[in-house]
Amino acid sequence: MTVAKITKRSVDQIGKGEVVWDSDVKGFGVRRQTTDGVFYLLRYRHNGKQSFYSIGRHGSPWAPETARREAQRLLGWVADGRDPLAERQTERHAKPETTFGDEVDRYLAKREGEVRPFTFSGLKAVLREYCKPLHSLGLAEIDRRQIAVLLNDIEKERGPVSRNRARSTLSAFCNWLCKEGLIETNPVTNTVKAKEFERERVLSDDEVREVWGSLKGQFGDIVRLLLLTGQRRAEIGGLAWSEVSLAEGGLISFPSERMKNGEEHKLPLSAQAKAILERQRRRNDRDFVFGFGGRGFAAWSTAKANLDEAILANRQAINPKAKPMPHWTLHDLRRTFSTRLHELGVQPHIVEACLCHISGHKGGVAGRYNHAQYLGPMREALELWSDRVDAITA
Repeated sequence: MTVAKITKRSVDQIGKGEVVWDSDVKGFGVRRQTTDGVFYLLRYRHNGKQSFYSIGRHGSPWAPETARREAQRLLGWVADGRDPLAERQTERHAKPETTFGDEVDRYLAKREGEVRPFTFSGLKAVLREYCKPLHSLGLAEIDRRQIAVLLNDIEKERGPVSRNRARSTLSAFCNWLCKEGLIETNPVTNTVKAKEFERERVLSDDEVREVWGSLKGQFGDIVRLLLLTGQRRAEIGGLAWSEVSLAEGGLISFPSERMKNGEEHKLPLSAQAKAILERQRRRNDRDFVFGFGGRGFAAWSTAKANLDEAILANRQAINPKAKPMPHWTLHDLRRTFSTRLHELGVQPHIVEACLCHISGHKGGVAGRYNHAQYLGPMREALELWSDRVDAITA
């Protein structure tokens, strides 16, 4: 047991898991957690029972002197026969506690102006949708076990990548709660990070034909565009008419805030892609091409599950013993698009331009001097691939 005057210097030098007790104020101590930082605490006895009271994390408002004064104040309570820990617990139960959902709204309002819209939409999806089971709970009720159960549920429904993205978003949110003084420790700490496998799935011609032949409705047109253009699902699902020009050959102009790399992206349309957009119904009260209400398409999980069922039904109509198509994701269409363009002899820098990738000819110093858009060669490549899809699915 280490006993010394607790100062800023001694706090900075304390080792992980180590506790230092103050030489001036009996029972006042400081401990460095293995992962969550440094906390000031008070050890005292009430009715013969020893208790530990967490004063707070090192950092504003708690520094050695402010924490020492708080410890002295609490020891005054103990001398008067009061139990600080019991009173804190009573106070928490007596007050209408701030819920997880309340603080999510406050956090998102703060972050909206700090991150790109693409990133912000991801934060909203995790905290408002994936974490909905936690919304009604008070912050004091949420512990590591509940976080672990939630992450396991996310992994079962959406896969290991979604679990890990949710875990990192939740951890950042809980760190913010700690800094706001609303919780003492981050309950996400030491939860399991799932092992991710880099996907290499490229659909075969037969699989492309099966997918294409099972598509219906609005989601079907979204999937057709994903395959024909190689864009990400958020880019097509959130497509706005203000981004689309159907004049002449047709062009989509994605603004920088909608792109993952923060760069504006101009995408020429093949005749087939243009025809899909031309048949979409326009409504005067909304700018989005797809989806309903005040946002773009959002029912990804349900629509994808229905598509997989349709593919299986078509297989079993031919062979009652047929099995489902091997697991695939919508992002596999983007990888299929890239792979097939290369196989068709399209130059790599044109494929990268279609995908809006910043690498090679556009990366580093080269990108500072190369601002070519390659719209003509991109259109030729997209027409070539669309014609190939026509041949596969005919």
